Amino acid sequence: MRWLRGLSTVLIAAGVLLLADVGVTLAWQEPFSAIYAELRQAALEDELDRLDGLTAAEARALARLAEDREKLAFLARSLRRRTDEGDAIGRIRIPGIGVSRVIVEGTDAGELREGPGHYPRTSLPGMRGTVGVAGHRTTYGAPFNEVDKLEKGDRITVEMPYGRFTYRVEGARIVPPTAVEVVRRVSYDRLVLSACHPKYSAAERIVVFARQVESELTVDGRSSGRRSS
Repeated sequence: MRWLRGLSTVLIAAGVLLLADVGVTLAWQEPFSAIYAELRQAALEDELDRLDGLTAAEARALARLAEDREKLAFLARSLRRRTDEGDAIGRIRIPGIGVSRVIVEGTDAGELREGPGHYPRTSLPGMRGTVGVAGHRTTYGAPFNEVDKLEKGDRITVEMPYGRFTYRVEGARIVPPTAVEVVRRVSYDRLVLSACHPKYSAAERIVVFARQVESELTVDGRSSGRRSS
């Protein structure tokens, strides 16, 4: 009977661990994928710091541009040309829900395990139009876990190797997964965040809309001292 008592102890311990895992997941996020995401984010930080600069030809072309807005658009297009899916491209900060994560290019399952992912068919910050970013709510670091708590007027900042862009939340909608029109181009520059809804389900999407209110050209991480809306 000793073996039976031993088996019972193992089963009870396994049950406790399973319940603990479920409890943590329900309270915040799945713990094992969260550890993976943190490790990947650390690697992406290094990758972001090592992003290649401009070619000599691009540097000469940039020097001929007078306006910061033109320079930002030029630098955004340059980054897009040399970016592959899964590459680190920038950082998103959402103070209202405690988010500071490196953004990767792409929104496939593999990319979203790394961090928030930029929709490749949308603009990069600095280019005219809509910037789309997707993220998980309960797994792989759950960067958008509390995206439903964002309120009108909340600030979101996207930091790119070439500029800093500030957005203000205007509202949110719940849409079906097929609602690709939410990232369509509009008459102003904006940021669109998307995540599965409700939590633990992929039945719908929650989409947060934020309007760009400020852009700032940066050089080697330092402000150029000039800002525009």
